[in-house]
Amino acid sequence: MEKKHGKSPYQVVVLFSDCENSRVEEIGKTFGIPVVIRGIADFYKSKKQSRRNLVIRQEYDTATVKELLPFGVRCVVYAGYMSIATKPLLDAFLGINVHPADLSVLDSDGSRKYTGAHAVRDAILAGEKTLRATTHIVEPIVDAGKTLMISEPVEVRIPENWDFKKQKKQIVAENQSRLKKHGDWQIFPKTIQYVADGRFSRDENDELYFDEKLIPFGVQENSKKGEKHA
Repeated sequence: MEKKHGKSPYQVVVLFSDCENSRVEEIGKTFGIPVVIRGIADFYKSKKQSRRNLVIRQEYDTATVKELLPFGVRCVVYAGYMSIATKPLLDAFLGINVHPADLSVLDSDGSRKYTGAHAVRDAILAGEKTLRATTHIVEPIVDAGKTLMISEPVEVRIPENWDFKKQKKQIVAENQSRLKKHGDWQIFPKTIQYVADGRFSRDENDELYFDEKLIPFGVQENSKKGEKHA
């Protein structure tokens, strides 16, 4: 029987990187996709400023938008992009990111508990038994955007009698690698497809919906029961 392939609801029109040493050129060449590279380290060096200076970052992001607009970009997917996006970039395009934590878990003050670059480490050290990945809309505050999807739980694996000082980095890396495979890489492409299909929407109060159902905590994956809306 001949296998039939459907048509993708979206098209990758350009690849962008702020790192001159990334594999983006290789990937672009392999798949025939245009590539734009703007080294952010050299940009800040030319300005004699620290990368923590987000005022200067707006100048960088403004120039990035000008580079991307000719390609007809409508949505930006942040895959491994470790720089903070500022207003010019956020205003120009819808941004979607994947974060290695369950962003529905809140701290005692009501803020999201596992944000930032060390979310997996923080969750493990806090005694979490499982990890989840979350896709969300990119907004001005890092990892604070509206939740789109939350992956199935991935069990935290820690060897018995582990040495905290000696094994912490290794254990975090191994669990994060498993989370990428069973979490990030599962919900990220689904999220992009659902956005392209128009299954996500917002109302006049900026509340998020999936298939016209309110999803204050995103669409939660559950292989045993199908998609669960929280």
